[in-house]
Amino acid sequence: MLWAISCVDNPNTAAIRERVLQPHRDYLGSQKGILVLAGATQNDDGTQAVGSLFIVNVDSREKAKAFSDGDPFTKNGVFKSVTITRMRKGQWNPGAAEGA
Repeated sequence: MLWAISCVDNPNTAAIRERVLQPHRDYLGSQKGILVLAGATQNDDGTQAVGSLFIVNVDSREKAKAFSDGDPFTKNGVFKSVTITRMRKGQWNPGAAEGA
């Protein structure tokens, strides 16, 4: 089952985000078996990260939370809030994201 994990950054965490970016990317690479989609959410002009969005394929909320809890961004206080919501795949068109 799919879970959307929507994270909102704490204020003034750009330096922390930058410091743990490589460990964060390494962690995501280690989760390829469950990670469907991941990316930073940004302000409207794309100049600043304001959060992150992850879609994971796991069989429980507990496993989705464990994925989130294991992320170096979470462990280092980047996120002010994390919302985990079960979702149903209605449409799947990864080609539409090409060039994004």
